[in-house]
Amino acid sequence: MKIDVFPALELPAEVAAAWSAVQAGEPRLDSPFLSPQWAQAVARARGPTNGARVAVQSDAAGRPSGFLAVRKRGSTAMPVGAPMSDYQALVARDGFRADPRAMLRALGVSRYDFCHMLADDPAFQGCARGRDVSWVVEVADGYAAYEAERKAAGVGALKDIDKKRRKVEREVGPTRFTALSDSRADYDQLIAWKRAQLAATGQTDLFKSAWVMRLMDELLETRDPAFGGGLYTLHLGDELAAVHFHLRGGATIHGWLIAHDPKFERYSPGLLLFQDILKSLDDGPYKRLDLGAGDYRFKRELSNRQQGVMFGFLGAPSVSTLARTAVYGLREVAEALPLGPVSALPGKAMRRLDVLRGLS
Repeated sequence: MKIDVFPALELPAEVAAAWSAVQAGEPRLDSPFLSPQWAQAVARARGPTNGARVAVQSDAAGRPSGFLAVRKRGSTAMPVGAPMSDYQALVARDGFRADPRAMLRALGVSRYDFCHMLADDPAFQGCARGRDVSWVVEVADGYAAYEAERKAAGVGALKDIDKKRRKVEREVGPTRFTALSDSRADYDQLIAWKRAQLAATGQTDLFKSAWVMRLMDELLETRDPAFGGGLYTLHLGDELAAVHFHLRGGATIHGWLIAHDPKFERYSPGLLLFQDILKSLDDGPYKRLDLGAGDYRFKRELSNRQQGVMFGFLGAPSVSTLARTAVYGLREVAEALPLGPVSALPGKAMRRLDVLRGLS
């Protein structure tokens, strides 16, 4: 068993090509967050001490067949790009049994913490400490077929969005949709709205980290259909009402950062924009819109497929592994107690600390 470790920015072109080929051959791995381009974009944004490493396991014939991208910090590792990464996986060729423990040894770390690992990833079964669902909209047969399928399923969300569109056009003005906008002003407004939203809900301001802004700025400028950002905007009359910044790659657009002008709240401009994006996919290479995790009504109603994700860790015997085990044990005990919101406090604190670890 041969395992090589490369700094993300020194990944040989032939290894990156093999990684991309594995992704292309596995529909469940079709996410821009699982691509070599993502790992390299994060490494560039973080700078010379980025810690981004890729463990590559080869098969018996010497072909690169398993790929694990991490950010190494001392004896522990996190997903590359966390907390901005909405999916993680050990990207492996179909039928190849990669060994994540051997990869961690090659990386020189004793523990790997993950937060959105694909739940069907065979390499990490048994390592989960909790599970969630990501919601996916498949439009491979076009928007009209998707709309008919939602109607047949008894879901009235798209009909409701149509009603709101007619209402806002009567009361405010015509809607104007722009796909892959290059407007810096609209991009800056998205960041301002998101920061205000995070402050209002007491969440960590992700955008205070310089590397996050460098990453997003690079993605905004990247127009390659195979990988990059995508700025989508909705104007009501002459006013900007909603902005989405998504990550594009393969056949997928991944819903990432969304915000809207609060004064248009009653018209649900974010949903209007989602509908416009879905309609626009008829004319391009993308066949799905991944809405990500989070139990929101609009995600449940728009989605027609689910992708399980899990959080947890994989560790070898060590002090850091024992510490993580103890913290999860405390969290699980608290969540099992009938203490209402108090039961959730250890989990919230743990997630907040992991976000801060990732941003630092």
